[in-house]
Amino acid sequence: MLQTLRNAWKIEDLRKKMLFTFLILVLTRIGSAIPVPFLDPSKLSAMVGSAGGLFGFADMMTGGAFSRSTLFALSISPVITSSIVIQLLTVAIPYLENLAKEGEAGRQKIAKITRYTTLALALLQSFAYMTLLNAQGAIRSFEGWQYYFARTIIISCFAAGSLLIVFLGEKIDEKGIGNGISMILFVGIVSRGPAVLGTMWQYIRLAMDGATGYFFSVPFVAVLFLFVIAFIILMTNAERRIPIQYAKRIVGRKQYGGQSTFLPIKVNMSGVLPVIFASTLLAIPSTIRDFAGISPDSFWGKFLSVFQYNTVWYAVLYFILVIGFNYFYIAIQYNPVEISNNLRKNSGTVPGIRPGKPTSDYIARIVSKTTFLGGLFLGVIATMPIVIGGITRMNIALGGTSIIILVGVALDTVRELESQMMMRHYKGFLE
Repeated sequence: MLQTLRNAWKIEDLRKKMLFTFLILVLTRIGSAIPVPFLDPSKLSAMVGSAGGLFGFADMMTGGAFSRSTLFALSISPVITSSIVIQLLTVAIPYLENLAKEGEAGRQKIAKITRYTTLALALLQSFAYMTLLNAQGAIRSFEGWQYYFARTIIISCFAAGSLLIVFLGEKIDEKGIGNGISMILFVGIVSRGPAVLGTMWQYIRLAMDGATGYFFSVPFVAVLFLFVIAFIILMTNAERRIPIQYAKRIVGRKQYGGQSTFLPIKVNMSGVLPVIFASTLLAIPSTIRDFAGISPDSFWGKFLSVFQYNTVWYAVLYFILVIGFNYFYIAIQYNPVEISNNLRKNSGTVPGIRPGKPTSDYIARIVSKTTFLGGLFLGVIATMPIVIGGITRMNIALGGTSIIILVGVALDTVRELESQMMMRHYKGFLE
């Protein structure tokens, strides 16, 4: 990876793209430090630090901007949500499905619909965030028209910050390296690194002061962290290859086909989306409790306490939901019947399997097994911080979900650099 970055830096146009990307990412971190007026973020920071769940996940995704109530507090959350919603609706709504099949023109129309959806979700999430801040007493008290003016300014700042993030991400797509939204998310998570190191140093000091339990827990967590990174890299690149044989065709005086290839099926085809779906769904009960102010001693308070992120029931439900959402996402994105039909149209067959329905059934079985392995992988990584935190009594701020995102974005960016260097026939890289 480092060698690829060094080789890319030697090419002038790639160096300009890398510098442009770096500049945009610096701007996103500056925006994450600009405070929104009329707010006292200290009260929300205390709640996020103790609540975990959805709020902790949102704070991780925004690089700490959520708990500090800054301009980029919502970060890329609206655009990610809108992209997921439109992607799911593409399967359910015939109009969107037809647009997806129209090529570049259809994709541009879907992108336009996604932008409008992002604007609506940014306003909605800004209003919900403002309501949360008001419930925590983080908004300065005003009366009369000033009351509504302050809340309008707060909602406008959060929504504008989210749309500005989308604009900066699109600029990275146009003139930079990598996927813009993914790079912004990557930098936001990396920015939490110093806080994680500070937390680990506190545990080391506790161990030096006589807390012998942390004397063994800190090295164990550090070694486990390295092992998890290696395991995620392995599973991210893992794939099941189905052999494909294309028949020979004679067209005029030329012969086409006749080569052997394979159909790759990645173990982790859905990425981190099942984890996001599951964590969002399980965070709804605790969010309702925080918004409604339900007493912990009441019936509903005790019932909703089951969904606390550090309980055994939460970990079990989390694991099951991650596997379930992984199957759901793959089912709507991967169509074995369509793949089988495309193979038959191009005179391709799976050796030993008849074309048509037998081929689609065979591909469906392979996809089902691979999806189960991918779901187990995501479930283990997602619940690992809960289990390790319960055993070691340590608050692991950088969980498995963060590492999946970091590794995935890093690998995709390196692949893009390699592909651009290959297009330029860079001698030092090809050798």
